[in-house]
Amino acid sequence: MTGPRIDLNADLGESFGSWTLGDDDALLEVITSANVACGFHAGDPTVLRRTCARAAERGVVIGAQVGYRDLAGFGRRFIDVEPHDLTNDVLYQLGALEAFARVAGTQVRYVKPHGALYNAIVHHEAQAEAVADAVRRYDPTLPVLGLPGSVWLAVAGAAGLTTVPEAFADRAYTPEGTLIPRREPDAVLHDPGHVAERTVRIATREEVVSSDGSLVPVRAASVCVHGDSPGAVVMATAVRRGLEEAGVQVLPFVGGGPG
Repeated sequence: MTGPRIDLNADLGESFGSWTLGDDDALLEVITSANVACGFHAGDPTVLRRTCARAAERGVVIGAQVGYRDLAGFGRRFIDVEPHDLTNDVLYQLGALEAFARVAGTQVRYVKPHGALYNAIVHHEAQAEAVADAVRRYDPTLPVLGLPGSVWLAVAGAAGLTTVPEAFADRAYTPEGTLIPRREPDAVLHDPGHVAERTVRIATREEVVSSDGSLVPVRAASVCVHGDSPGAVVMATAVRRGLEEAGVQVLPFVGGGPG
């Protein structure tokens, strides 16, 4: 079968103790790749083990969502951490999630930075190099997700890592192709039909309408729907249905299945 294809990912494993965030089980029925928290910005050992097990049961590819050591801020606050320490923090998170993936009979198949770290390394070269160094030392075959045109993907590519450009279904874009900060109005989109339409445009026309109405080129192999957003399951379901109705294959960007 020919035609466009795209991966559908979401952030999972972000509950903590008695506090529940998102509906991971329902999202696992819709998405093809799961960005699983690694305990630094969200998630605890029991949550991570359960998330990995359920992802493996459903054949969903597991990726490590590494972030700043910031449970209180959900990893959405920039931290001016020394590059050496950031490398070690990322290594720690990769090892933790890998343990639970192995117990579930699978493995970590890719890496995606989370929140403030994701946004910082769009431009912050030293932190981008620190994250890339961690992935390279841990497993240089692991692909990394990031924003097209970012310093992060350039640095990761220079380090020999496979880079995977990502788009966001439910986030507003600036005319420069970056994400509008969450603190600003209308940074997060909530209408499932509108979000599905945007995602189909990204997958079939490789462009997105920015905040000022201009068209921004977006070439993506994976698209993210945030699992912590209200109505995330409805949103992800609408996105997947819209893609399939438009003739887009929804498949993980990592080949060979979840094993």
